[in-house]
This record gives sequence, structure tokens and C-alpha cells, in this order.
Amino acid sequence: MTGAGGGGGPGGSSKAASAEIAGGLLERPLPAGYCEDWARHFAGLESEGAAEDEGADRAALLFRIGDEWLALPTDHLHEVAQPRRTHSLPHRRDELVLGIVNVRGELLVCVSLAALLGISAAGTAEAGERSRAGPRLVVIGRDGRRAAFPVDEVHGVHRYAARDVLALPATIGKAASSYAVEMIAWSGRAIGRLDDALILETLDRSMS
Repeated sequence: MTGAGGGGGPGGSSKAASAEIAGGLLERPLPAGYCEDWARHFAGLESEGAAEDEGADRAALLFRIGDEWLALPTDHLHEVAQPRRTHSLPHRRDELVLGIVNVRGELLVCVSLAALLGISAAGTAEAGERSRAGPRLVVIGRDGRRAAFPVDEVHGVHRYAARDVLALPATIGKAASSYAVEMIAWSGRAIGRLDDALILETLDRSMS
């Protein structure tokens, strides 16, 4: 995503410096109690869902980018936060890395999941389907490396069972099919469940 050419000139040096800055932000340690607090939060949400359906043994965060509803497993989900001001990285101009954001005093790399998946961010969902809560910032990570991405709407943590899982359709877009592993039946829709580990690996590579 970042490109490897031009390492000998001024432009290459600037890109290398930007990648080093972003990579360092990804490696910053989590604040004390950070994971424990959010683990308890999501565990509480999942417990509520379990009471509604005893057969629901899987959980994913449901959110919308543009017109696309997507699902992300809660395994690497750290937080859903209010939108933050994004500060651009010097000499870095690509569609994937938007810049850095401050979440709870921590600087995180902010990326565009819309660019990664090839989704138009200009949503046209009907007003009645939009959440009053508005846009959110989703924070994911593992092994002390984390990143954030903006979404247009968050439904919340959804528990589902094996019977709700559908195969990927042959018509799914190439970019989306690279990161979606299955479809989940929800509220009359079939939404793509993303491979969060693969997304994190892609982000790691883009910062290297």
C-alpha cells in the first residue's frame, strides 16, 4: 500500500520516515487495564444476546460503511469510540492511511477500510435505516499493535449461530472477497463477515 520504490531520493526518505512513525504508533503499549475494561464491556453485551438465543455461540460487531453492512469478529475488537480529528502524516498521501487519531490519550494509525475493501464511502442508505448515533471510530488490534478506522454507523455486537452463516456469493466484489470469509443472515440482509486477522496483517505490511 505504501510503495517501496524511490528509497534513495528525498521522496523515498520521507516515505520511509512516515512509515517508521506509523509503525511506531502501532507498536505502542496499551494503557493499563485497557483490554480488561473493553473485554468486560463486550462480554456484557454478549451475555445479553445469549439470553435471547441460547444457540448463538458467535459474536461480531455490525457496522456500515457507505451502503455496505459488514461484520467483524469481536476477537480483536478493542473499542468503539466517538469520531476523532484525523491528523495527516507528513509526506504520506495514499488512500489506505488517513493519518493518526488520539483515542484515550493514545495515538493510533487511522486507516480507511472503505479503501481497503473498495467500498464507496458516500452512503445513500435511507434516512429511516440510519442510526441516530452517527459515525463512529472502531479500534482493532492484537499483540500490542492496533489501528482505528471510521465507519458511518454501528449497530452493535450481534450474536449469531451456525445456522445464520451463508456461503459467499459468486457476485461479491474482488476486493471484498479477499477479506470476507462468509455471509451472516441479519435483519433480512446477508452481510459479509470480515477476516480481522487478515486485515491486521495487511495493515502491518502497509506500515513496514
